[in-house]
Parts: sequence; C-alpha cells; structure tokens
Amino acid sequence: MVGGACLRLLQERGFGNLLTRTHAELDLSDTAAVNAFFEQNRPQIVIDAAAKVGGIGANSRYPVEFLTENLAIQNNVINASHRYGVEKLLFLGSSCIYPKFAPQPIREESLLTGILEPTNEPYALAKICGIKLCQAYHRQYGANFISVMPTNLYGPLDNYDPETSHVMAALIRRFHEARMGHAESITLWGTGTPLREFLYVDDLARACLFLLESYNEPEIVNIGCGEDLSIAALANKIKAMTGFRGEIHWDSSKPDGTPRKLLDISKIKALGWKPQVPLEKGIELAYRWFLDAIAKGA
Repeated sequence: MVGGACLRLLQERGFGNLLTRTHAELDLSDTAAVNAFFEQNRPQIVIDAAAKVGGIGANSRYPVEFLTENLAIQNNVINASHRYGVEKLLFLGSSCIYPKFAPQPIREESLLTGILEPTNEPYALAKICGIKLCQAYHRQYGANFISVMPTNLYGPLDNYDPETSHVMAALIRRFHEARMGHAESITLWGTGTPLREFLYVDDLARACLFLLESYNEPEIVNIGCGEDLSIAALANKIKAMTGFRGEIHWDSSKPDGTPRKLLDISKIKALGWKPQVPLEKGIELAYRWFLDAIAKGA
C-alpha cells in the first residue's frame, strides 16, 4: 500500500528511472538476493516501505514471523544501502513503536520511555531496531538515513484479508459483506472505546517525498493527521458509508490494544507539511477502491 502510493506520486511528479520489484521478483529477506540487486542497479534514493504487517489477530498468532521477518527485511535493505553507496534512505517505521501508555499526543521523544503494547510488541521491536540501525549508520558513517513514523494508514492497495487486515480495511470488508448478506447484526472485536488516528496513504506518500527533499536529520519524524476518534465512531462512519442497516455488537472478550494512539505532528507541520485528505473523503475513496478491486472478484 505505501510503496504503491509512493510510486504513484513519483510518477505523477515526473520522476523517471524508478526501480521497483515485487516480492515474487525479489525476496528482501534473502541477503544475497538483496545485495545482488543493489550491486547491479546502484539506486541513489531508497524508500524502505517493505514489512510484514497485520492487525491484532495476526500479530498475536505469529510473533516469531513478525519479529524475524521484519528484522531480516530491514537489515538487508539498510545494510545494502550503505554498502552500495545509496545517497539517501527513508525508513518507514510505525506508531506502534511508542509505549502503550505514552502521553498523548505522542511526541517523537517518547520512544523507549515505557513498555510496549503486548499485542504488537514483536513488530514494534523490529521497527525500533530499524530506527536505531539508521541512526547508527548516521553516527558512525555520516549516512543520510532518515526514519518516519506514520500513524494508522488506509487507502488503495490496502490488505483486505479477513485474517490479517488492519482495522480500517477489516471494518470496510465486514460491513460490506454484512450489507450484501442482509445480516441483521455484526459483531466486532473489543469494546469500541480505543482512540485511533487514521491517515490516507497518499498523504503519507506526499509527506515522504517532502522529507526526502527537505529533511536530513537522524531524529525520527511523526506523520499523521493530528486527530483521532474511537473505533466505535469509525465503525459507525463505515456503517453509513457502506449502507449497512443492522446492529453493531461488541465482543469485549477480544483485545482492544492500546487505549489511545494519537501522534504529535507539530514537528513535520513546522517543516511545512500538512495532510490534505479528510477522514470522510478518505473512507469514501478507500471503499470505492475496495469495490472496484476486491469486492468484484470475491
């Protein structure tokens, strides 16, 4: 999703000589394959958006894979970027790197000041290691490797798999299928009370390009919209967007995750960037993409 948004933006802005590979073409967990790709192609700028990702359920079921696969992917890409002379690298972290009970909104300085949310700790630890590796390369070799921390993302090319999707995509699919199946009710995980922030992925792509052109420091940068809402409120927005008319029930035996996760984006706003896509418009665009790309083939 993130890589696709970055590619669309770069193409729209007239950038050429764009190097892309699908997972089938290049396994980033394969050290030898990654080194061979970098040696042959010698990229100047790298956006490292690759990762194994998933929602609470997937993180809980596959902690080993979320730790080891992400460590392998980012270590290979970051190490090869240094070895083969990449001029600038942008590493995409995640807002889940921050402590579970960090003061809200979460400032960049909150990193490593408290315990992590247990349901996504392996993924968060891998991302923290990626941040620290970029900073180590900057400190030891002067490498221009920057790290950004996006909030919860959604939009075109999102993962709508029922088992591994994040909350926005999962709710869009659940409500759509409930409406198509004429269900009288839908049951969702948790209590609906956790507060979350959501950023349309094209806004993230614009932020990444902005920082590639204007930011050269090793300190991390948050990227979000600066506003949050409860999962229950999000569910009601998606319910209305999809046209589902049944009841919503909440299964409080399922985990909620972090109580609140809102990023402080004053740093990137002071640099001159701000989001452009309001949540309601973003949900409409995401649902339209789902209908065109996923629902028709379901």
